[in-house]
Amino acid sequence: MYLTALILGAYNPILWAGLLIVIFLLFQNLGSYLKLHYVQSESQLKEVRAENRADADILEGYIPSTKKKQWELAGKKIKDALVKSFGYSEKQAQEVIHKLEQKNMTDAEMSAYLVKNYDFYSADNIFQDARTYKGTKEEINSYMSSKFKQKPFTYYFSKKFADFAGLCMGFFAAILLAFLFIRDTKRDTYEMLHTKPISAGRYIIGKVSGGFLTLMIILAILNIIFGALCAVCGWRAGFPVRIWDLLWASLLYIVPNMLMIVSVYTLTAVVFKNPLPAAPLLLLYMLYSNMGSIGPDGQYGYYGKPLAVMVRFPNKFFETSPSPWVLLNQVFLVLASVLLILCAAAAWKKWRSY
Repeated sequence: MYLTALILGAYNPILWAGLLIVIFLLFQNLGSYLKLHYVQSESQLKEVRAENRADADILEGYIPSTKKKQWELAGKKIKDALVKSFGYSEKQAQEVIHKLEQKNMTDAEMSAYLVKNYDFYSADNIFQDARTYKGTKEEINSYMSSKFKQKPFTYYFSKKFADFAGLCMGFFAAILLAFLFIRDTKRDTYEMLHTKPISAGRYIIGKVSGGFLTLMIILAILNIIFGALCAVCGWRAGFPVRIWDLLWASLLYIVPNMLMIVSVYTLTAVVFKNPLPAAPLLLLYMLYSNMGSIGPDGQYGYYGKPLAVMVRFPNKFFETSPSPWVLLNQVFLVLASVLLILCAAAAWKKWRSY
């Protein structure tokens, strides 16, 4: 059963066209990380400019600020703004900065203090920008070396790969999986299947296996392409490389998500006797999974949601880390997938003619 679905999928032009689109999108989003290298001269840094200051990363020569450096940068900007926009004298502006230094407050507390006492509303953005700064050649190379002592280049790249590959494959699966059931839900085929001596469990397992294996083949192709590129580019740049990092990230952060997507599609197709309602349902599910929220620090970000089918790594290249409970969520996804498959088998059995 699953071999038949797999073979039919192999001859589907949507599969190969979609795969090419996914590869192209991944190149668009990951290609810049493959160009990462140690800085050879200060002139290289002058040639690279960040289009958006908030998104500036190591690729543009920006590195994280220490607390001391962050306050040095933020304090100077706040002082300049008080002088230029609020009409303070240099002495008055310096007194404000001195008060902030004396109070030993967090960034959020200082922002609130400036709003309350000076009607200064741009401190949040100033502190946000000051979290990184454009380093010198020595600072950037030293920072990268310290990070590579902790983890190899492939580890950091694998998180970005899991982020974008999981996102692209999720939306691709929502379209591709419709072809898994579209033939079976035609009236004549549907009635014939219910008269065949095939158990509900065997039929559902076959359909789930066919869809899941198809997605795994796509994921394997992506791993081969980008794993090889990451290893070659890392070696050429003199970075440490570990060849199984992309595979491990895929197993943890993508495979359970794909199983859940296939299971949701299967149950929906069986209940509605039509695979098409599953597409908008899955799109809504993925939008839910991709929604950010306000974290404990008051900052907007991707902190993960219960049973989310996407694991995002939106932070800077060397600062990517999963949510603390993401592994637990992935386990729950597998368990929920099994439950949905059992429900699909029960629904299929209910619709049998006899």
